[in-house]
Amino acid sequence: MREKHDENALVKRIERELRCSQRDSLTLALGDDGALWNAKQGHEIILTCDWFLEGSHFLRAKHPPDSVGWKCLARAVSDIAAMGGAPRCFLLSLALPSTLTGEWLQQFLGGLRRASRTLRCRLAGGDTTRQEKVLICVTVVGEVRKGSAALRSGARPGDILFVSGTLGEADLGLRQLRKQRGFARATNAALRKHLYPRPRVVLGQWLAQNRLATAMMDLSDGLSTDLPRLCAASGVGATICVASLPSTPLAKPADAANLALHGGDDYELLFAVSPSKRHRVPRQFHGVKLTDIGTIAAERKIVHTEKEKTSPLISRGWDPFRAR
Repeated sequence: MREKHDENALVKRIERELRCSQRDSLTLALGDDGALWNAKQGHEIILTCDWFLEGSHFLRAKHPPDSVGWKCLARAVSDIAAMGGAPRCFLLSLALPSTLTGEWLQQFLGGLRRASRTLRCRLAGGDTTRQEKVLICVTVVGEVRKGSAALRSGARPGDILFVSGTLGEADLGLRQLRKQRGFARATNAALRKHLYPRPRVVLGQWLAQNRLATAMMDLSDGLSTDLPRLCAASGVGATICVASLPSTPLAKPADAANLALHGGDDYELLFAVSPSKRHRVPRQFHGVKLTDIGTIAAERKIVHTEKEKTSPLISRGWDPFRAR
């Protein structure tokens, strides 16, 4: 029997694929007009949302549907990680053409289901509609202990700047993907990072709970674009050392630094630590590198040093409104 393709059938299919028996703090979800959420005692709620659009964020002919499902949730959860919180549930708003309600949707839901289980973030509801292109908006609800959320606004002059993981891998993966025919496969670290990013949830919680990060955010648009946002929120400047950036060994040396400075989509954490607590930051956390890349400065300008030359850091990361 062929499955019906009306909206009610589509919603039931999504519910069936993503339904979770665990209730957590959801007292009502899936099937009513809205979900009811009770935050744990002593916790605050974090709310965030993220668009994932065909043509802007993924290419239908290149990105495997399961990668689209995984990534649309992972990138939204990264914002929860950047505040030191734990993701709890999400709302899925999905627009797609009727021609994709078969195998494409099945694979998409498979990737989304894996992300939901891996990140321990369950579906609480959402909305569906028909559109010529695939448009996805994910809203995530998270929790953080009261008073422990890591913000962008707490960095102070003299703080040490750190990043997690390797920078520029995801952008390199996108370059490789564009050169391939058909759906890309995660055959190396760069393609894996681009197709199936891993938000640093546990690291963010550890930094926040131990009050190590004076300021923190995730790197979604590239270091040269995101660092100025952290500095602006804190009312400070920064100096970073290009030679210290954890760049990808998969790129040519001439490209690696450029990718590390400006490449987006890494979903690593950028955080500042007081000099008095620097010794408490390990070189690795659960197998993820933590690298000292510079310092926070009092003067409100952002510079980078390279081969004994100091220059202003120009923002060349992702900006959807920048002319391309």
